[in-house]
Amino acid sequence: MPQFDITPVAVPKISTRFRRIRTKMPVPQSLSVLEGMRRYEPQSMQGMPPVVWKRGDGALVEDWWGNRWIDWSSGVLVTNAGHGRKPIVDAIVKQAKSGLLHNYLFPHKLRSQLAQMLVERAPEKMDKCFLLSTGSEAVECAIKLCRTRGRLKDPKKLIMVSFLRGFHGRTLGAQQVGGIPGLKAWIGNLDPGFAQVEFPDGFRCKDTSFELFEKQLASAGVDPKLVCGVIMESYQGGGASFAPVDYMHKLRAWCDRNNALLVCDEVQSGFGRTGKYWAFEHYGVRPDFICCGKGISSSLPLSCLLGNSEVMDLYPPGSMTSTHSANPICCAAAIANLKLIDREKLVRNAAKMGERLFAGLAKLRQTYPTHIGAVHGKGLVAGVQCVKPGGEEPDGDLAFRVIDLCYKKGLLMFAPVGFGGATVKIAPPLVISVAQLDESLAVLAEAFAEAMQPACCCCGK
Repeated sequence: MPQFDITPVAVPKISTRFRRIRTKMPVPQSLSVLEGMRRYEPQSMQGMPPVVWKRGDGALVEDWWGNRWIDWSSGVLVTNAGHGRKPIVDAIVKQAKSGLLHNYLFPHKLRSQLAQMLVERAPEKMDKCFLLSTGSEAVECAIKLCRTRGRLKDPKKLIMVSFLRGFHGRTLGAQQVGGIPGLKAWIGNLDPGFAQVEFPDGFRCKDTSFELFEKQLASAGVDPKLVCGVIMESYQGGGASFAPVDYMHKLRAWCDRNNALLVCDEVQSGFGRTGKYWAFEHYGVRPDFICCGKGISSSLPLSCLLGNSEVMDLYPPGSMTSTHSANPICCAAAIANLKLIDREKLVRNAAKMGERLFAGLAKLRQTYPTHIGAVHGKGLVAGVQCVKPGGEEPDGDLAFRVIDLCYKKGLLMFAPVGFGGATVKIAPPLVISVAQLDESLAVLAEAFAEAMQPACCCCGK
């Protein structure tokens, strides 16, 4: 994937109600920060548009030099309730001033309150919540519990099934259930207890029948009775792709027949992102586990695994824990965030704004039918799949040019993802307004138009 250049270049000045570009991009004064990070951090930490953030406010982000962007990243789908929201800030400050910054597994009131709030927001019969620090940690715990339960029934019942192109995190188990070969090549000796099948998105996998799931497991020599769990992102993160509803109903029935647990990874999609509180609600099915993170606090590191006591209580006291589980300050942020999402009806706003977003993206696709192969997503998450003429080969260069142009125009997204690094991922905070969304769509259309222009033969621009 191309890297964002940190050589400052002159760009048109912009001053609108929401966007402000006053300097060269990147800002010349920011180079000491950017170069310092390149010197002292691994290069894997590079890759985002070179904007040195100072503060965020709702759906807007500002740097230190007077530039302001409409944020279409939510800081990688974290700030569902918006950046820098006062109720969340106040809760964090209050807890920090209380003197209780950390207490491991010793009880505290906020931990009890948050666990109850999360269980109350989960489907019926999900009566236990295990608070953790990261989405990867929640996924690892789900794998552990699926296998633990499976092996109690049959020592060989330990196979986890997941989906190609899926992403579940960067730890060992999370990358083995992940479906991106390049991210797990380092493992070398992959666990044979992990099996993968195609994700039925209708674009990269044309066959969306559940029969394909069964055929691919049979081809891999997997005995369904030895499957302990099936894990999937409720929407596949890279391209914001959903499975067909009928497919999901058949998958739920298959899991029930084979006594396997269904795990929905909602780390990206939970807490209103898709216009429903949980993305799996679009399917009308109920999973056995929900992995949560990111939008759970709209700020600080926190995650959880939701499930029922039959499985969540398999390990005795003290044997399934985490050092920073339920950190008091993170809990305070999450409690304030959940209340804010409810009070401001942000799930409903995501659904409403999503209709407007996808209407705009449909027009964009009609304008560039040979360069936009598909637009996937629901609510306030979308994946614009860029392709080369012909519609089959991903066009990562086009996606990168669009995102690079957008950042220079005051619309901020993270680097191209999914489909060979050719997806323009859209994920604004759920507080985005009609005016902010319309202005963003206009910028995106302008960036696509410029990205389509032929390069200059003399300088390559």
